Amino acid sequence: MRAGPGRRCWGGSYTTSDVGQEDRRGRARGESGPQIRDVAVAAGVSHQTVSRVLNNSPKVRPATRQLVLEAMERLRYRPNRAARALGSGRAGGITVVTADTVLYGYASLLQGVEEAARVQGLTVGIRVVKSDSADEIRETVEYLGDPSAGWVVVVAFDPAGTGVLRALPEVVPVVAATEAGGLAGVDRPMIYLDEREAAADATRHLLGLGHATVHHVAIPSEAPASARQSGWRDALLAAGAAVPEVVSAGWDARSAHEAGRRLAADPSVTAILCGNDDTALAVRRALYEAGRDVPGDVSIVGFDDVPGAAYWTPALTTVRMDFAALGRACVAAVVGGEFPALEAPRLIVRESTARVTTRRE
Repeated sequence: MRAGPGRRCWGGSYTTSDVGQEDRRGRARGESGPQIRDVAVAAGVSHQTVSRVLNNSPKVRPATRQLVLEAMERLRYRPNRAARALGSGRAGGITVVTADTVLYGYASLLQGVEEAARVQGLTVGIRVVKSDSADEIRETVEYLGDPSAGWVVVVAFDPAGTGVLRALPEVVPVVAATEAGGLAGVDRPMIYLDEREAAADATRHLLGLGHATVHHVAIPSEAPASARQSGWRDALLAAGAAVPEVVSAGWDARSAHEAGRRLAADPSVTAILCGNDDTALAVRRALYEAGRDVPGDVSIVGFDDVPGAAYWTPALTTVRMDFAALGRACVAAVVGGEFPALEAPRLIVRESTARVTTRRE
């Protein structure tokens, strides 16, 4: 997870004068809750220092920052989110741009965004971009250009999302969730899970079980070769194994099942890395219909670790991807300029893979 050099991140920052206005507005309304000057007195610092802490300014010493945070906790101080948003020129919410709200990775990322936004008192809106057509992208960009859209998180896992990200004007505060490595030529903050290395790990796992090579059923990608496909290829080349032709599938189960039928008809296929767990399920069905046992005849590895993967028969070996954490990190980045560390994707070995020697006994 990283933001590339020179990339900027806009947060919900506001100036000292904004803070003073927030304080005065609160007192004018007769609010009984603590105000920013109360926090300053309790911490023994100036109200300007409290403002810098609220804005995550690097100019505040760690010890001073801790004093202010402890004072906020004692007083149960909560900053006025509406005033903060007005100070940034954006509404007090986040709009997530996504091409899908149902697929596991997209839906889990949305869950993470909602969780993090709720903690910060921000609303969440969803803008579905149906395709990467010029008209659809233009309409979405126009919508996001209005300050009422708030801060923006773009799910750039596909051509539609990346098209919006590339077209957004500089004034729109945005962070993108992307495939591993980010997007070439885009000077915006991007956060990703290192799925390329995880795919390489999964391929090495299968090769280590004695399989001569590993076939790959790929899901759609914005790039000509996705991070998952690239990691698979890297591991095969490093091991001196043959690199089979990629079998492409769509997001739908029908196309994945058809890909599985093609592979099931080839007796030389003994190991398959699938682009995601839904694809693995459809491929598993095609193998079953062809009379090929998993893992007795063919080992299968999925990707994402959907909640039901551990309960399939056989339980699916797959790569665990924490998309919810990715969503939370996007909120921290776009609102506060922080880029939290993310847990690397990791292989979860279950029952759908087995050694070649064991299977042939």
